[in-house]
Amino acid sequence: MLIKSAKYIISSPDFEKCPAPDKKEYAFIGRSNVGKSSLINMLTNNDKLAKTSGTPGKTQLINHFEITSASTINSSKEGQNLKWYLVDLPGYGFAKVSIRSRRRWEQMIEGYLRKRENLAMVFVLLDARHTPQKIDLDFLNQLDKWEIPFTMIFTKADKETQAVVAKNVKLFLDRLRKTWQFLPQHFVSSATKKLGRDKILKLIDETNEFKKEA
Repeated sequence: MLIKSAKYIISSPDFEKCPAPDKKEYAFIGRSNVGKSSLINMLTNNDKLAKTSGTPGKTQLINHFEITSASTINSSKEGQNLKWYLVDLPGYGFAKVSIRSRRRWEQMIEGYLRKRENLAMVFVLLDARHTPQKIDLDFLNQLDKWEIPFTMIFTKADKETQAVVAKNVKLFLDRLRKTWQFLPQHFVSSATKKLGRDKILKLIDETNEFKKEA
């Protein structure tokens, strides 16, 4: 996939105020401070697209970005532009906000995930520096219960040695194997080194093509 442009569209307080569901969209979510904004900027090749912050809980709304891309897996459509949405969702877990605000976020996220009809894939970001966290496992189990398609992205792989990253990824997958018959797809990424970029964009490219044919 070749990203031609990426632009901010709107921030919405709930799914009913999101843009018309006339384009495929891919949502990104993870624990606060997992490197979501940096990953989005890396994927779109635009360091100023999503606002990065060292403060957990900075993203509080559903942020839509319109992406214009060209497929690199379908030669018959080479050069043709396709528009789709990339969605930046609020993080779950630790944030210095009130219980009331946190519950509002949870309801907003659940409403979006379960009712957004054009949602093609959710990318769940997991910090590769850490061993499996219960909050992440619980969130994945909830997505599975809701039958929402998702892919895992282990972030910040450049912040630890390859051995530590590989160990943490294996531990996470082993935890899932205890209760899951089939493991979801996963990628290892680094926003700094652009690790995983091509593989993630290829999956979006393939999903766009598959969804058009289905």
